[in-house]
Amino acid sequence: MNGQIGVSELFLSANGRAARLPSVIAAVVLLTAAALYETLVEGMLPRLVTGWLVYPVLIYCGACVLSKRLHDRGRSGWWAALILLSIVACWPHPIGFFDFPFFLVLVWAGVELAILPGEPGANRYGANPLRPLAPA
Repeated sequence: MNGQIGVSELFLSANGRAARLPSVIAAVVLLTAAALYETLVEGMLPRLVTGWLVYPVLIYCGACVLSKRLHDRGRSGWWAALILLSIVACWPHPIGFFDFPFFLVLVWAGVELAILPGEPGANRYGANPLRPLAPA
């Protein structure tokens, strides 16, 4: 194990831990893909049809990336559901008063997952991705 995580593992598996930088890059890629999709199909009827294919893939990949990063912080991956719900509620921008609690969740998630480092040693989700196990 060399501490590197594959792209397919990062986007398609919720098991294990992921370091901060790959997780932030993956989140930016997913949000950019969602924004590009909405820009390309804006005003078109197929958006209703293709959205049923595109959004579940983006949400699944987002749940995997968020779960790995939450695991690195020692948190349950189930917190990803609250973060994804907040993204959906505030997308593309908060509108009303009831979006404010969702916005606060996103601020918490930004600090927790993009600024704070992962747990220094191994935790119940695996070894620290920045300090791989030494060869035996």
